[in-house]
Amino acid sequence: MRRRRECLKCNRRFTTYEYIEQIPLLVIKKDGSREAFDRNKILGGIIKACEKRPVSMQRMEEMIASVERMAMRRYDKEIPSSVIGEMVMERLAGVDDVAYVRFASVYRQFKDVNQFMKELNDILNRGRKVTRITKKKAKKRR
Repeated sequence: MRRRRECLKCNRRFTTYEYIEQIPLLVIKKDGSREAFDRNKILGGIIKACEKRPVSMQRMEEMIASVERMAMRRYDKEIPSSVIGEMVMERLAGVDDVAYVRFASVYRQFKDVNQFMKELNDILNRGRKVTRITKKKAKKRR
């Protein structure tokens, strides 16, 4: 739950967030170790990916909330970090292609330029498909 509050001393307004306390969801890391799910870690990665991009903080928070909801809904106690990374990339791809590529380059740890170029080509092809669909719809409306 999100609440807007005001300091009684300085009259400054701020936002607080309240969350339901649940059994913590554990993240299974690549090396097999486990740690508690931390939305701030995801936020940090998204902020780095969206640096100097036209993505609002509110939109970033919405992405994190969406990932968190899906993780809690689909997994009871443990979730692989790879699943979280894929969920974040899926949301970034729909918001900003540059942020998506930035996040993917760190997350997928591209070994060479060919892997990176394949990812870029996939994005370009996806954009062309959307453009073709949009043009077809525009022709039908005429």
